[in-house]
Amino acid sequence: MTDEQQAGDLTVAGTDALFQALYAELRSEAKRQRRKMSSLGAMQTTALVNESYFKLASSGEWTDRQHFLRTAASAMRQLLVDEARKTLADKRGAGAAHDSYNKTGFAEQIDDGSHEDPATIIAINNALGALADLNPRLAKVVECRYFAGYTEEETADMLDITTRTVRRDWLKARAYLFERLQTEAQTSAD
Repeated sequence: MTDEQQAGDLTVAGTDALFQALYAELRSEAKRQRRKMSSLGAMQTTALVNESYFKLASSGEWTDRQHFLRTAASAMRQLLVDEARKTLADKRGAGAAHDSYNKTGFAEQIDDGSHEDPATIIAINNALGALADLNPRLAKVVECRYFAGYTEEETADMLDITTRTVRRDWLKARAYLFERLQTEAQTSAD
């Protein structure tokens, strides 16, 4: 067995061990997300956890619990966005008109963490990419709070910052996303 194969086996073994140790926590987060995304098709809690595992297994080695859970938040974000895209594609394929995101409801969705409108999820994901270029930590806070459903305390623990910093970053990030989505809505209306 080559060194590369052995390293790959250790990575998978490490992921398996962390996944098993944190399964209940991941399942709890997935259950929260499942309740929030009732409009996004048929993805069940177990499917969200299992799909997250497959993304995590191919992601690499973990330095600690927080690193693993941050990556799990990112995996859940990708899965939610993929599911939103699928839902919109199914609507278009069924002859329905393409929905633009809910211009009046996206601020509420960001605030309460709901994922009711697939177009809004995609718009937030796209705006989050721009935010990550400006301030990666703010983007990570949104990823943890909005897409993974972590509390302020859990987010602070995962990002190794204080809850007060999480609150400030969450406010800044929501303001940025609101502004960005408003600008996009105005541009598309013109």
